[in-house]
Amino acid sequence: MRKACPRGGGSGKAWHMRNALTIDVEDYYHVTAFEKYIKKGEWDSLPSRVVDNTLRVLDMADEHSVKATFFVLGWVAERAPQLVRRIQERGHEIACHGYGHGLVYRLGAEGFRADVKRAKSILEDASGQAVTGYRAPSYSITGNSLWAIDILIEEGFSYDSSIFPITHDVYGIPGAERFPYVIKRPTGSILEFPLSTREFSIWGRAFRLPVAGGGYLRLFPLWVIKKAIAHINESEKQPAVLYFHPWEMDPGQPRIDAGLLSSFRHYTNIDKTMEKTASLLSAFRFAPMRSVLSGLGLGNSALN
Repeated sequence: MRKACPRGGGSGKAWHMRNALTIDVEDYYHVTAFEKYIKKGEWDSLPSRVVDNTLRVLDMADEHSVKATFFVLGWVAERAPQLVRRIQERGHEIACHGYGHGLVYRLGAEGFRADVKRAKSILEDASGQAVTGYRAPSYSITGNSLWAIDILIEEGFSYDSSIFPITHDVYGIPGAERFPYVIKRPTGSILEFPLSTREFSIWGRAFRLPVAGGGYLRLFPLWVIKKAIAHINESEKQPAVLYFHPWEMDPGQPRIDAGLLSSFRHYTNIDKTMEKTASLLSAFRFAPMRSVLSGLGLGNSALN
């Protein structure tokens, strides 16, 4: 068995385990951290950088010979359908990130259904293929919005990757399962791929460190993320998921005059994301989320 090299390198890829590489395609002004400072009605007036940034991500994926799942915001796809086609033409999976980046528990059931239905339709029109994967903006399927799972099933999604099994002020379901599993509901079933965590025991209590990517990738030292993924793959025999946003690889983006916490969440180490991500792509095996789930034998025939 070949083991992952904790400090990376092209010769140190993890043994046979494939991890899910995912990109949440949205622009810098879509983020929840800025919603108090930028109104949705202003989005069209701001300089967009999502197309160029996503093309840079595609080039990086090509350099590492890796394919990914791109969870595309419907608002972006509506204005740049050619970007959706470029992603698809380069061999990647198109999945849904909702339409307007609204938090699920704020949209309510009716608003959520309208949001995902609109986004799914736009993405399928642009790609010409069925879109069956979903990720909520800011991972906002929580204990208060589990009704969203029923709606996803009814709207034809076969898998979801919205549940972060941690405690957080915006998202999270503490104590939720950490690895891919089937959610069975009266409306049917759906596969869930939770965001990755490394579990520790401290003074007899379980503690989960979020290591899936995004702000955590930017905040934590790279060796922490590498050791966590290696542990998940080798010791727990499970796939991890890595996520990031194209704007996280764009230190030249316009700066928003936001509060201290919002600025910290958005801008911390933004100039290091591409370098860190490239190192992870060299150290571990990655594939689109749908492909990783299909290989786990969890029994959802919709993935076949």
